[in-house]
Amino acid sequence: MPDDSKAKKYVLLVGDGMADYPLPELGQKTPLEVAKTPNMDRIAACRIGQVKTIPEGMQPGSDIANLSLIGYDPASYHTGRSPLEAASMGVRLGPDDVAFRMNLVTLQWDSDQDITMKSHSSGDISTEESSVIVKDLKNNIRLPGVDIYCGVAYRHLLVWANGPEQSETIAPHDFLDQNIAPYLNRSEHDPVSGLIRHSWKLLENHPVNVKRKSNGLKEANSIWLWGQGKAPRFSSFYDRFGLKGGVISAVDLLKGIGIYVGFEPITVKGATGYLDTNFIGKAEAALKGLERLDFIMVHVEAPDEAGHEGSIKDKIEAIEAFDEKVVGIILNGMDFFDDFRIMVASDHFTPIIKRTHTGEPAPFAWASKDELKSGQKGPGFSEEYARASGLSFERGCDLMPAFLGLP
Repeated sequence: MPDDSKAKKYVLLVGDGMADYPLPELGQKTPLEVAKTPNMDRIAACRIGQVKTIPEGMQPGSDIANLSLIGYDPASYHTGRSPLEAASMGVRLGPDDVAFRMNLVTLQWDSDQDITMKSHSSGDISTEESSVIVKDLKNNIRLPGVDIYCGVAYRHLLVWANGPEQSETIAPHDFLDQNIAPYLNRSEHDPVSGLIRHSWKLLENHPVNVKRKSNGLKEANSIWLWGQGKAPRFSSFYDRFGLKGGVISAVDLLKGIGIYVGFEPITVKGATGYLDTNFIGKAEAALKGLERLDFIMVHVEAPDEAGHEGSIKDKIEAIEAFDEKVVGIILNGMDFFDDFRIMVASDHFTPIIKRTHTGEPAPFAWASKDELKSGQKGPGFSEEYARASGLSFERGCDLMPAFLGLP
């Protein structure tokens, strides 16, 4: 168990996908290097390093990366991202149920052999709009053993009793502006691509899409099924580390991970996963939660979404908002507690030039209350300084025990 004399409260702040590559538009600097991040820089002055959150042979997804960050080896615990999202949505999976993430996406048809993935999020469709679409899909897709559940924005859930768990699926954000016809045409008997195709007719002239098109917005003209798996088995964070934890995120995936490891899910009004998210509300909820809990994980999706969209401007803005309105507010509020440790991390890279996740080691930094009081100065929080520090965790799941002060 952690030594309470050294650290009584613990905070993990995740800026999803903050890490990036140097960009010519930024003078060969990364968004993290250009962004104003005085609060993350303050933590990094005490300790900075890099962590390999994506084990060899595994996909660089946020599910894999965040399991690593909270101390769970994905190779042992991961069965797919969708079962984690199902838990967040309160959907209990039976032993033979296969959960699929169901995105609402925008496709562009030029021919049967040329179908382009234009948006993995239907142009950041709102929850209000998507809930209408998903309700209609639920009423019109009537296949034995298939149930559909409404989530947030473009992220929804499909549960398939005895479903095709072994089907090859791909993440839509990995194929933005690419031709996905070869994937959809790979087998006329594939049940996953068949169900995707079945949705096209249902969505073609849906009233929500008609309105979005008239307003110059991208249409939700297809579902996309991926990330499937059955219910996993986890040991609780409390049993492993002796700490009562909570999780704050707008993303069902992260809330689902938290539920499986026994975290209290803390809801924040106005948390969206985009640049318009309630950054300050998340920080204030974290400080409030620490009055009764030992450990809080705060996850902010906005930098990752900007990376997927390929927007340098939005990514810098998201990083600066994360630093000022989450890291800064929590740092100031933590002085209320007798002692604490605080860590900030990018769970993985989401490079602007790739518009998808990559698996190289990501930067992190942590500090204790006493270390922060010392007023140390350092080069700042960035990918380059993390690499140069010499502090590195080859197994991502080893970072959390080190942060908690465990041998």
